[in-house]
Amino acid sequence: MNEELIASLVREKVRLALSNEKPNKGESCTCNPAAAVHSELAGVLEHSLLNPDTNDKKIHEGCADAVRYGFAAICVTPYFVTAAARYVAGSNVLVSAPVGFPHGAASLQSKCAEIRYCIQSGARELDLSLNIVAAKSGQWDVVYRDLCEMLNVAGNRAVCKAIYEQGLYSDDEKKHILEVIEKSKAPFMKISNALTGKKAVPEDVAFVRKQLGSRIGIKIDGGIKTAQTVRELQAAGAQRFGCSATVAIVTGG
Repeated sequence: MNEELIASLVREKVRLALSNEKPNKGESCTCNPAAAVHSELAGVLEHSLLNPDTNDKKIHEGCADAVRYGFAAICVTPYFVTAAARYVAGSNVLVSAPVGFPHGAASLQSKCAEIRYCIQSGARELDLSLNIVAAKSGQWDVVYRDLCEMLNVAGNRAVCKAIYEQGLYSDDEKKHILEVIEKSKAPFMKISNALTGKKAVPEDVAFVRKQLGSRIGIKIDGGIKTAQTVRELQAAGAQRFGCSATVAIVTGG
């Protein structure tokens, strides 16, 4: 599969997410409908396997679930991108990976190298960690430069989500971070709660929507465990949801 075709498929996947359209029949859930009472949500869920105790067996099983239920993506660390791409091959499940996770404090060169590695290994979506320590130092030009360069390196080969680790920032810092994301023209942003344990709530999505408008796609994570929570976050303006309880969400378990 050539790069232009891959890029086209990725753009179509993001268009569907932003428009809330249902996928074509070829992308429908392959699970038993009776076992997935909320199967209509599968296409907006990203199955996250980012814990430090993750191993190849868990990646294999997680990818099998992603294919079975028709999740939008499987989110794995860069180390497991190659394996995940192999396990979901032939399906419509995309492989997603975080870059510079969790603090974004690695050198820009190393983050760009990580982007190239992930894309070459089969990732089609990337969650880009903003440079948190630069942000906390008030170095907004560095945060902006890093994000723009990462987006430039990824190009049209992967859909990129700028990570907004909201719980770490003051109200003033939140304003600056969101301005950086908007100025960069990132197609997606991720409201992350990975470093604070904060739960995903509709108010946080609504806050970002008020600041950034409707242009940008929003992903959110943080303790999402039920279909009701997903729907409440959707109503607030989010399109993608990162969680480890994906199977329980679609099966009502």
